[in-house]
This record gives sequence, C-alpha cells and structure tokens, in this order.
Amino acid sequence: MKYGFYTPNFGYCGEPKNLLDLAIECEAAGWDGFFVWDHLQFPNMEPAADPWVALSAIASHTSTISLGPMITPLPRREIVKLAREALTLDHLSDGRLILGIGLGYQSLPEWSGFGHEQDAKIRGGMADEGLQVLSALWSGNAVDHKGTYYTAVCEAWAKPKKSPSIPVWIAGQWPGKKPFKRAARWNGVIPMARDQMEGGKITPSDLSELLALIDSENKRSPDFDTVMIGIKPTEAELEAYSNEGVTWWLEASGPWSISFDEMKEQVRRGPPPN
Repeated sequence: MKYGFYTPNFGYCGEPKNLLDLAIECEAAGWDGFFVWDHLQFPNMEPAADPWVALSAIASHTSTISLGPMITPLPRREIVKLAREALTLDHLSDGRLILGIGLGYQSLPEWSGFGHEQDAKIRGGMADEGLQVLSALWSGNAVDHKGTYYTAVCEAWAKPKKSPSIPVWIAGQWPGKKPFKRAARWNGVIPMARDQMEGGKITPSDLSELLALIDSENKRSPDFDTVMIGIKPTEAELEAYSNEGVTWWLEASGPWSISFDEMKEQVRRGPPPN
C-alpha cells in the first residue's frame, strides 16, 4: 500500500508557502504522495489557495512524490483550461500528477455561490463528457469534439509524460452507484461515505460491494487504484483495507484540529500507522 498526505487548501494550508513546506517534508519523511483539496470556500476558514498554482511550486521542489488536486469538481472547471493545466503539471513533475475528479459538495455552497450548475444530473453529464474531452486532448491526436456541454476542436497537443496518460481517480459517495460506474472507465476510485464530513467511514464490507459493482461494469486492471481517505488508522484497519484491495491510504489532516507546527510534526513522523 502507498501512503499520501491529504490537506485542505484553506486556513493556514491556504498559504501556498505552507503547502510547499509540507510537501517537501512529506518527501523527506518517506510519503508516496501529497494531495491538495480544491475548494473555493469553507466555513470560517481563509484563505483558499489555488491548488494548481501551489502544486506547480511543489512539483518544482520535489522529485519523487506523486501529487495532485483531490478532488477537482470537473463541472465547475473550464475543460480546455483544466486539460492544459493538468498536462503542464504532468510535464513539470515528470509524470507524477494524479488527477482526482468528482462532482463537488453543494453543501459548502460552492456552486450556487459562484453561479455554477447546481443540478446533480447535469453535473454528472458534464463530468462524463468532460472526462472524454480530457482523454482526447491528452491522446497526442487532433481533436474534433462538439458535444452537449463542451467543444474542443484543435490540432494535436503534446502527450503526457505519464504513459499511457495522466491517471484519473474518480471520487464518489457510497452507497450511490453512478460515481462508481463512472470510475470503472478510469484509473482509480476514491470512495467516501455520505456522512464522511461528520466522521462516517467506508467499511471493508462497503469496499467489497462497491468494487464488485465496478468489476461488473468493467473488470479492474491490475494497476487500478483503490484509495481510502481517513485519519490515524490502526495496523489492523490498514490490513483489513489492504485485504479488500486498497492500494493507497490518504491521511487527512487540517487546521480545524491542529496547529501548523503540529501538522509538520505529523508529516515528519512518516506514513501510518506512525
């Protein structure tokens, strides 16, 4: 199992230099990845750093850790801009980018507050079509796409450093089914409980069921990633998740519970179960 550090982009973590410091400490302490939220706002927390700008600095000051936004709500992003930003970060990091994609949390409220699409069904359609456009733009071929939500007509772009393409992990709330059927077509899945923000967890039995659903849509390849997000797991919990096929554990931490110095110390102790 690989281990990543999973941090918000607000509070003291909304200061880009703090994110850079944390990422450098992560690499030194033996973590496999460093992943940043992509929220526009969060209650009583400021500022909200742009993860793409911060990750560009991180890519320039690290050499081994995987990195990426976790999770970018694709329907509120301009698709060509997202494709170019991801391709640029992939090249800048020599192929270390992993792109987390989801529909976002309306409860924050990030959609109504900025005039973005609020209908979940439409956002789902935008995500599915948008993912197809991303794949086409990263293919190294000319693109001629005129769809329901997006248009992309251009000559071939450079291909990603990562072969065959930039890995895409799809996030979704269990026991919903649609996100996991979507994940079956991509490179990994990030399952979350509906009440995750209130401390809910995905159990090993949940994992078994949702991975069976993914396999019923499209049999997972050997390099398909199953990603768990949580806080301070025990060795027994990690073993149980590993037995169900979990390939990454993302350790969540944030300014709502600890100081920046305490977070740096947490990073320096290394991956769980430390």
